[in-house]
Amino acid sequence: MAVSNSLTISPRKLRYDLYSYSYQDNSETPLVISVLSSLIDRTLTRNERISRRASPPSSSSGGGRKTQIFDSREIPDLTIQSYLERIFRYTKAGPSVYVVAYVYIDRFCQINPGFRISLTNVHRLLITTIMIASKYVEDLNYRNSYFAKVGGLETDDLNRLELEFLFLMGFKLHVNVSVFESYCSHLEREVSFGGGYQIEKALRCAEEIKSRQMIVQDPKHHHQFARILL
Repeated sequence: MAVSNSLTISPRKLRYDLYSYSYQDNSETPLVISVLSSLIDRTLTRNERISRRASPPSSSSGGGRKTQIFDSREIPDLTIQSYLERIFRYTKAGPSVYVVAYVYIDRFCQINPGFRISLTNVHRLLITTIMIASKYVEDLNYRNSYFAKVGGLETDDLNRLELEFLFLMGFKLHVNVSVFESYCSHLEREVSFGGGYQIEKALRCAEEIKSRQMIVQDPKHHHQFARILL
């Protein structure tokens, strides 16, 4: 595996990427993916500490039976960074989609206060919110069946996750300009956290899922990608 490089990201670079990103065949992964990954990783660490302190300790994400639909049977062997890079690689969803997905995740947690993001539910929550955000933001989208393949789910499972998410959200999906700007600003503050932010541009996705790798050819979209299971 090649040694990855580091890239220092400033708030200005992130903002330029969010508002001026233009996809090309050789486009690098949008900066927002690494920033969002950092935020989620820190949230997972905090929630894990809370779960350990809970009495009695809770092994689930909390929030009742309805939100448990997002729990995977086992913890996927795939980092948040690699999972988001995978979604971008095969869907080409623009940076604004990830910001709106971030809004949805935050809104979902506020509406369902007992729910906590955990290692067992984060991947399913991400593919669901990114797919819904893509439908909200983008003019053209892949079918649910394609998002399911990319995300490591059966189509029926992703359909159920989407429907349950919409009802648990009360169908509150609108994101106006001021809300979008405020979340962009929050991501910029994440970049500045601790006086600077180093991103490792890693080429590790294929290596991390190698143990369960199976090449799938999608004849309609002419994509080849490694299958993962959530």
